[in-house]
Amino acid sequence: MHKARKQIQENLARVDLIIEVLDARLPHSSENPLVSRLRGDKPCIKVLSKSDLADPETTAQWQHYLGVEKGVKTLAITTEQPAHMRQLPELCRKLAPGKAKSQRTINAMILGIPNAGKSTLINTLVGKSAAKVGNEPAVTKNQQRIKVDDQLILWDTPGMLWPKIENPNSGYRLASTGAIKVTAMDFEDVAFFAAEYLLKAYPENLRARFQLPQMPASELELLESIARRRGGLRPGGRVNLHKAAEVLLTELRSGALGKVSLETPAVIVAEQALLATQQQQDP
Repeated sequence: MHKARKQIQENLARVDLIIEVLDARLPHSSENPLVSRLRGDKPCIKVLSKSDLADPETTAQWQHYLGVEKGVKTLAITTEQPAHMRQLPELCRKLAPGKAKSQRTINAMILGIPNAGKSTLINTLVGKSAAKVGNEPAVTKNQQRIKVDDQLILWDTPGMLWPKIENPNSGYRLASTGAIKVTAMDFEDVAFFAAEYLLKAYPENLRARFQLPQMPASELELLESIARRRGGLRPGGRVNLHKAAEVLLTELRSGALGKVSLETPAVIVAEQALLATQQQQDP
């Protein structure tokens, strides 16, 4: 990550704008705080990828929230509708009008956390496998320059997480979607976090998917119910929580639970205020 950051800093002066690919299910938690500090006053397009997996109403809230910042435009995309991705070159030209008018090459650096969907976006734009794609984080290892058309060059970069995630809830959200490898956090703890949130925000999605006759009163009861319905019982009828956690997170990540967003602007504003208070109180 240190090497990736150094490469980005060295090349920022050579690009006209930044494209930051965010996960539409958690736009704030997947937004690298280093990017805003590194980019300065360069224009930025925040691409909300995997929007087909996110709650569309919440995605609209996020586009409004993020678009308020000066020099920032947003674009929600999904692999199901490649035409949305192909709007990106024109959006780049709008943010670099001087070069667009003079027909000079526009250089855009594309950034994002591991497994955010950068490579899929690039390959759709160029119409071939110009960037490596994978389900595991950190598939792209080095920076590469990719020609999209006669006027747009994309500078691809390795997926980069930041050294310290200050908001612990953001860490759990990233782990819930698979952006952080399962070995980095306790698998069952992540599932408990996801279960608690889903019970509050999307109870009907849980009820329908797992055919629950009544809603569990807690995240533990939810995981126990999932275990009973999905073959997660050990000999003697004991619940296999790891199996239940695996089922819940797998179905969340795949979209089997429906269109789910793991954070809203209101939730993040409240968490940031609480975090700021806690930091002031710390000696």
